[in-house]
Amino acid sequence: MGAINASIGFDRKLWRQDIRGSLAHAAMLRHVGILSDAEEKAIREGLAAIGARIETGDFEFSDALEDIHMNVEARLTEAIGEAGKRLHTARSRNDQVATDIRLWVRDAIDGLDAQLADCMRALADRAAEHAGTVMPGFTHLQPAQPTTLGHHLLAYVEMLSRDRGRLADCRRRLNESPLGAAALCGTGFPIDRHMTAAALGFDGPTRNSLDSVASRDFALEFLAACAICATHLSRFAEEVTIWTSPFFGFVRLSDAFTTGSSIMPQKRNPDAAELVRAKTGRINGDLIGLLTVMKGLALTYAKDMQEDKEGVFDAAENLALGLAATAGMVRDLRPDAERMKAAAGAGFSTATDLADWLVRELRLPFRDAHHVTGRLVAMAEAKGVDLAALSLDEMRTVEPRITEGVFGVLTVEASVASRTSYGGTAPDNVRRMAAEWQERLA
Repeated sequence: MGAINASIGFDRKLWRQDIRGSLAHAAMLRHVGILSDAEEKAIREGLAAIGARIETGDFEFSDALEDIHMNVEARLTEAIGEAGKRLHTARSRNDQVATDIRLWVRDAIDGLDAQLADCMRALADRAAEHAGTVMPGFTHLQPAQPTTLGHHLLAYVEMLSRDRGRLADCRRRLNESPLGAAALCGTGFPIDRHMTAAALGFDGPTRNSLDSVASRDFALEFLAACAICATHLSRFAEEVTIWTSPFFGFVRLSDAFTTGSSIMPQKRNPDAAELVRAKTGRINGDLIGLLTVMKGLALTYAKDMQEDKEGVFDAAENLALGLAATAGMVRDLRPDAERMKAAAGAGFSTATDLADWLVRELRLPFRDAHHVTGRLVAMAEAKGVDLAALSLDEMRTVEPRITEGVFGVLTVEASVASRTSYGGTAPDNVRRMAAEWQERLA
């Protein structure tokens, strides 16, 4: 029972938030006359001393005291006597832990937001640097149309921007204080919940005492946002893994973000990317784990909810690590522009440009242009050449009205430059968008 019941092994991470909540609660109890000035002062000084001891590692946590709340309270009472016993007036561990975990998640969001901004800056800076560096764009991991490395990197800036938005939304919704809901039905003491909410930086107190102690949807929302963000990082990590393979050779990572093999001296393994990719599984599991814990709980609190913390801590810490590794890899990448440019022309990637030229210059309906282009691709494929290597006479056997002007759209540079629609891959577009993001993130 002792082993399964105790949570101090992991909820000690909440010590800062627990002390902050107790300080706010004590100040409010003094304000409403439940604590004397002397008692509140003793509590404040005692909690400060406990915080300093935990900070320096000079605090012995006890499994027998179950959790962070009882460990702090017991040590406080031991240090200051009767006043320590009065601190828990008008609250319960139910509203106390709900407050602590909200504060912890809020702090975690603030930290992750800063890391997301840093990762986005790294991507935007490299995008500006490589706005005109041509590379193949893929669908189905098959060559589709030429794009640029800068445009590709900016796609991840957009994804991470939405991740920041999801975390900001989560922060706004969780920013209500459960403190004062007590066990489940509130309290008969004349407390001031608005005062404690303001002291802890909340927008206000929660409005229903049952919901206050029973709900962990803010943690679920946080985990969902973490899982989506981790998925974005994992997609980038997958691309880095592919791109660094010698069969692609698009980019190179230094020894700082790769490892060797214990028996193969030639190896340069993209372990940082692979681990970012793998940690997504852990974070997804954290979300599913808490969803499963909460799905069958009748109101209000049940001990099952003790299982909310480890997944939240794990997801936040591993996402922070993934963001740090991703930002580092982005800054470390060394692209091979010539290799990417050569690959960009493979697989008849300018076929769509040819079809567009037929529509634009010869006024062919697009479906007819698509058919003509398909026949020309088949001809080039049979000859073992790309489209630009077909002669004008050969092209005219399929469509007699084709002119020399067609060769102006068959290079990868011309293809990329032609995509000038808003959000398109034209280098000037990419430069403008990268500059806009750099300014927003400055």
